[in-house]
Amino acid sequence: MSVLTNAGATGYRPSRTLPLRAEIRRQASRRRTQGALGFMALLPLIVLVAFAFGGNNDEGSEGGAFDSLVDLATSGGLNFALFCLAVSAGFLLVVVVALFCGDPVASEAGWGSLRYLLAIPVPRARLLATKLIAALLYSLLALVILTGVALLAGTLRYGWHPLGSTVAAEIPPGQGLLRILGVAGYLAVSMLVVAGLAFLLTVLTDAPLAAVGGAVMLWILSSILDQITALGGIRNVLPTHYSDAWMGLLSTPAQVDDLVKGAISAVCYATVCWSLAFWRFTRKDVTS
Repeated sequence: MSVLTNAGATGYRPSRTLPLRAEIRRQASRRRTQGALGFMALLPLIVLVAFAFGGNNDEGSEGGAFDSLVDLATSGGLNFALFCLAVSAGFLLVVVVALFCGDPVASEAGWGSLRYLLAIPVPRARLLATKLIAALLYSLLALVILTGVALLAGTLRYGWHPLGSTVAAEIPPGQGLLRILGVAGYLAVSMLVVAGLAFLLTVLTDAPLAAVGGAVMLWILSSILDQITALGGIRNVLPTHYSDAWMGLLSTPAQVDDLVKGAISAVCYATVCWSLAFWRFTRKDVTS
């Protein structure tokens, strides 16, 4: 018979239940994790193939901003990496982060295994914290894979040249690399908003698709509202208002005012969402 104390059974240590490494291995074995990370590595290669077979289609081109960005993308590895980050930031990264952060708790509830984890017993706050950290690590890994593969593939294909810009003079390769890493870092911080929304929704529903889709839809809705100039100053508090602030890193000198505002906004939104998620999960009746 177990000897019980005020803290529970002898030898029971809450800090040793559901270790982070176990959750990371568990998530790594899932098809959605492997598929998402694999696609992030594959995307730059798909873009390379598209550029190789697409050629230069100048006939009938209006020479818009996107055309200029495409022209820069093939002028060096740094520019190619910047292009991949730019085309991924608006939707793909949002979906991937929402997938990693909106799935873990809701999927456990959907499988009916969540209550068994809590019966081990794993403290609720520890279970939620472990799943959140693992989700954030995989979200960061996805961004690192995208950036690293784009830099490597682009450099091998187009060479190592200065970072071009449509708004300023060329930036030397060494400094350009730091700018690219800065862009990736800012995207990681801005995606905390998506991580916060998805993680809050994952504790409110037993349907992973609802949590992932809900976070993506809220991001899209915020992006649409941000385009309505009639809203005036209200747009400044929307979570997507500073989503394009990374462009300030392409100017000479770098413009960081909006970067700071965007980072603060993202951290605040994420903190509020995560706080609500922990508050709700530690008080809800778990029957799944």
